[in-house]
Amino acid sequence: MSSLPRHCVVVGAGRMGSALAAALRAAGLDVSGPLRRGERCPQGTDCVLLCVPDAEIGKAAQDVAPGPLVGHVSGATTLAPLAPHEAFSLHPLMTVPATFEEAGAAIAGTTDRALDTARALAEALGMRTFEVADEDRAAYHAAASMAANYLVALEDAAERLLATTGASRELLVPLVRATVENWARDGARALTGPIARGDEQTVERQRAAVEERAPELLDLFDALANSTRELVA
Repeated sequence: MSSLPRHCVVVGAGRMGSALAAALRAAGLDVSGPLRRGERCPQGTDCVLLCVPDAEIGKAAQDVAPGPLVGHVSGATTLAPLAPHEAFSLHPLMTVPATFEEAGAAIAGTTDRALDTARALAEALGMRTFEVADEDRAAYHAAASMAANYLVALEDAAERLLATTGASRELLVPLVRATVENWARDGARALTGPIARGDEQTVERQRAAVEERAPELLDLFDALANSTRELVA
């Protein structure tokens, strides 16, 4: 933990900034913030962690006086917007709010010292670090979005279709949790259902029901069915 900063300033009082500031403080670090838009960083800090929207990273970095290491927590953004600072990135592969313990953390740094600082901060929170090159960032972040953001969109679609039967979303929750746990253990071998069984007649009846009751979901249903067929093949 020798690469941990003596003092860290967290900029950005949204969900990620608030969660990281609290977690770092609980881990024993000297932390200021999370600072809100327009608040000045205190002098004498040796690390500034920007928890701001991707489009605002460059401007926020420009507002930091030269001297401290400057990092961001974006998964998709390279280190370029942080120039000319000695820079790092630390992206928790975890939805917020949640615990950071055991979560993955994608890290990068413009120098060995910056990279070591990113690693030390992540490990102080119990995260498992891995390095992501700039050319891999878009693919890495797309995978994270598919695993988390798009999963929520998918479950919302299932909820809307289920609502046409009069049943409530709570009935889907145990199914979703069990499916995720099975996938975590078995990967693609966790797949069940009519396509896995080769029962295309049932799939056609499902498709007709979607077309009748929630036609706005038909393209999504078809895309998912085709993707599932490719998985089975």
